[in-house]
Amino acid sequence: MDSIVITVRTGSRPSVSDITAACADFTRDKGDGLLHVFAPHATAGIAIIETGAGSDDDLLTALDDVLPTDDRWRHRHGSRGHGRDHVMPAFVAPYASLPVLGGQIALGTWQSICLVDPNGDNPTRSVRLSFLAG
Repeated sequence: MDSIVITVRTGSRPSVSDITAACADFTRDKGDGLLHVFAPHATAGIAIIETGAGSDDDLLTALDDVLPTDDRWRHRHGSRGHGRDHVMPAFVAPYASLPVLGGQIALGTWQSICLVDPNGDNPTRSVRLSFLAG
């Protein structure tokens, strides 16, 4: 298995960061296999969604609707509502596995690989990319 860690700057507010290009660079010339994308953080996830047409903002809005940043959470360190950030990975898993064919990730036309980070308390994240040859 081949594996690397990339660094993603997510900033100081909730974000959806498209990491498709970094994933494609990693799998280029690797042949057939599986790409595993993993966010080793308690408050981040990996989503396969369309970006650039508002879906990324819609995802953050939906997360706010389902998991509001208020004082209902028992986990209370960090900024207000931070407890919801620790629940979010149950809704947006911290990993995704994707087929790679001939070195290219087999994504649909409008699909992108995105790091979802609702936690503005940590402006830089790591993502582990692993390739398992077929």
